[in-house]
Amino acid sequence: MNARLKLGLLLSGLLVTVALLSLAWTPHDVGALALAERLQPPSARHWLGTDQLGRDLLSLLMRGSATSLGVACVAVLLGAGLGVPLGLAAAARGGWLDEALMRGNDLVFAFPPLLLAVLLTATLGPGALNAILAVGVFNVPVFARITRGGALPLLQREFVLAARAAGKTRVRIAREHVLPNLAGLLLVQLSIQLSLALLAETGLSYVGLGTQPPQPSWGRTLADAQTLTALAPTLALFTGAAIALAVLAFHLLGEGLREWLDPRRVTLPEVGT
Repeated sequence: MNARLKLGLLLSGLLVTVALLSLAWTPHDVGALALAERLQPPSARHWLGTDQLGRDLLSLLMRGSATSLGVACVAVLLGAGLGVPLGLAAAARGGWLDEALMRGNDLVFAFPPLLLAVLLTATLGPGALNAILAVGVFNVPVFARITRGGALPLLQREFVLAARAAGKTRVRIAREHVLPNLAGLLLVQLSIQLSLALLAETGLSYVGLGTQPPQPSWGRTLADAQTLTALAPTLALFTGAAIALAVLAFHLLGEGLREWLDPRRVTLPEVGT
């Protein structure tokens, strides 16, 4: 197991643990307002300080991690759930279906991901559900293209030809023989897309199109902190650090998995053996 994978597992595991913990417990009530304690610096009572409404920043970031991670996970799983079958079908059947899928992918990829998400949420209205839909829509062609690209060479392998000779249908071959061999590739892509989805959800919340108050959100907290940089610089600093750390965690996890699962990697013998 390489260093990237170890660090990615550690950081992402910590993020998931904090997110789950925040659903049951936070140091302070995230909905409690205490205007007398607003914009306080880090202290023994408030480890990361308080925001403009006197809410504990650590509690807000903990609960915000559950929101961001939940939206990102559902969006990526939605994209994978639709994109993987489409990619398998395009690779297995070819012809007009394959051509239509590729042209649809090109159309979606013509728009920057965040711009497309902003366009959709602005049309459908702000909210966590629409943010999931917006981020999920872009993930569909990503997983479709990855699945198709991985499936095409597999469909030429001997074990697939043997399955065809045995009379198995294309759908059964794709499900029983091709998809299991794509598990590693898809797992790597899931991890990488999670980091991008986290960033997209934060961006949507930052501009007011994602998760809405009173539900805590990293993007909303960062947007509020931006106007208070001169009075309380730690608000933006700690929130930005949490976002960067979360994105880095899943990116390292994906890169580490890619290196670990790469069948072309060579293990060199130790010197003296």
